[in-house]
Order: sequence, then C-alpha cells, then structure tokens
Amino acid sequence: MDNEIEEERRAQNPEDDEISLIDLLAVLLRYKWLIIITTVLAMIFAVVFSAISIVLPPEKSYLPNLYTPKALMLINNENSSSGSLSSMLSSSGLGGLASLAGISAGGGSSYSGLATFFVGTNSFLDAVVDEFDLITRFEIEKHPRAESRKALQKLISAEFDDESSVFSLSFTDKDPEFAKNVVDFSVKLIENMFLNLGIDKNLLEKKNLEQNIDNSYKEILNLQKKIQSLENSVSYGYGSTLPAIMTEASMIRLELEAQKEVYTQLKTQYELLKIKMASETPVFQVIEDAEVPDRKSKPSRGMLCIIITFAAFFISVFIAFALNAVENVRKDPEAMEKLRSGSRK
Repeated sequence: MDNEIEEERRAQNPEDDEISLIDLLAVLLRYKWLIIITTVLAMIFAVVFSAISIVLPPEKSYLPNLYTPKALMLINNENSSSGSLSSMLSSSGLGGLASLAGISAGGGSSYSGLATFFVGTNSFLDAVVDEFDLITRFEIEKHPRAESRKALQKLISAEFDDESSVFSLSFTDKDPEFAKNVVDFSVKLIENMFLNLGIDKNLLEKKNLEQNIDNSYKEILNLQKKIQSLENSVSYGYGSTLPAIMTEASMIRLELEAQKEVYTQLKTQYELLKIKMASETPVFQVIEDAEVPDRKSKPSRGMLCIIITFAAFFISVFIAFALNAVENVRKDPEAMEKLRSGSRK
C-alpha cells in the first residue's frame, strides 16, 4: 500500500526526482576543501615526482629521459611488383615467412613491405642483440633469446610513408649515443639483407666489380714483386740458371700485361656502372643518417603533471558525491530501515 502511494506521489510530482544543477553545485561547495586539497596535493606530488626523476642520474631514475634518433631511407617500389621479388623471396627461403607477415611473394609484394618485414625477423633482431650485448644490458636471465627479441621490438620502430616512399628506422634509449649506434647498425644490416638477396642488380654488380678490381690490383702488385725478384737474381748472375730466369721473367711480364688489361677493363666497367647508377633510382638508399639527439623524445613530464592533477580532481569530485549520497541515506529513515531489514535477511 505504501509503495502504491509513493509511486502515485512521484507520478504527480516528477520534478522531485530530478537532480538540479543547484543541488550538484551545493554538493561541490560543501566538499570544496576536500576537492581543493586533494587536487593540490596531487599536483604537488606530480611536480616533485617529475623533478626528482630529472635530478637522478639516468641509470637510477625511475622516469629517465629517453632519446629517439631516426634514419631515413628511400625505397624504390617501381619494379617490386614484377616476378623478380617473388623469385628472390622464394630462392632465399623467405617466401613462407613473408606470407605469414602479410607480404605476398607474388605481384602484390613491395620492397618497402620487405624492409619492414626484415626488422621483425629473428635473424635481424638476434644480430642487433648480439652486436650490442642487449641480454646483459637489459639484465635478462630467463629465456634470454626470446625475451631480448621482445624487448628490442618494443624499442625499435620501422615505418614507411607511401607518399614520399621514405622508410624510417628509429630506436629509443636513455643513452642518445648508444641509440644512434643501434640505428646505424640496423640500417647497415637491412642494406646488407637487400644486397644479399640480389634485389638491386646495379648495387650487386658494383660490389662484384669492386671485389674483382681489388683482386686484380693485388695480383698486379704480386706479379711486379716476382719480376723484381727475378731481375735481382739476374743482376747477381747465377750462371747456368740465367736463361731459365729470363724465360720465367718474360712469362710473368706477359701475365702482368694481361692482368693490367683486365684491370683496365674492370675499371672502365666500374666507371660506366657509376654513371648508370647516377641516372637511376636505387632500390635502397640512405638519405639521412641518424644523429645523436640533443632533445628527449619522452617522457612528457608536463603532460604527466596535467593528467595526474585532472585525475585527482575528478576522483575527489566522485568521492564528494559518494560521501553526500551516503549521508543522505543515513538521514533517510525509510532507506535505513530497508538496509536494516536487508541485513537481517
């Protein structure tokens, strides 16, 4: 019967159940000191917390400055849709892994996607980990290989901009010089991966020519030393062996002339290739090396202070309304009676 009367009263006066802005403002004013003190204390805590993190040395700070050097590379995707990339991936054994990473070994593949894929491969991650002994640096004891890969993946970032065809690689660490060294090594590693796959034919041919030119030059020096040695033998005069020495010297001179001709041809091919490469866009080209950053990339301590202050303000407002609701329940005999009867059951 009482419930029916209460429902009828509410139906006749629905505005009684509505919370007015004045009521809300009254609650806030009533607990204003709770809100102000909580917010101010949180703000002071955030400022002191940030200030101490700056004063402490990076290796001891709980919130050290982090630096993120970045290297930029130009990746030419013009010919990546041809069957060449598909065959390269298949022959290198990366076709299956690339498909799992979302890179097709068919017509839809791209050199930029391949570069991004390289950064996530175990061979790449392990090479960086071993080069800089990250297992010791990160103090990893359990599952060192798997955990070091996971830790490195969180710090290294690879991105590709479709509009500019620029591939960027960055690494974040509290030591800016160390971070730069990691980026430099990683860029060289990716470049070697492209080279080993033979994707850029011009670059591969250039490397082979440089190797052959170096070998030819060393052979020329070796032959000249042999001739010099034989000439010294002739000058000392060894009698019966003189004709044999002269014959051997003549043969070596012929070989030397042939080797010089080979060297000349190789140098000519090398210079022509350099002219050709200058007129073409390479598949992979470093356009900006990483620099030692002089400004931190994170954390943003100012934003952290703002977030903590606003969070404390809203939490204190919530507590104020919660306390007001509890007090209203205590003042309401009917509500208290319902709570007592509920506790008895």
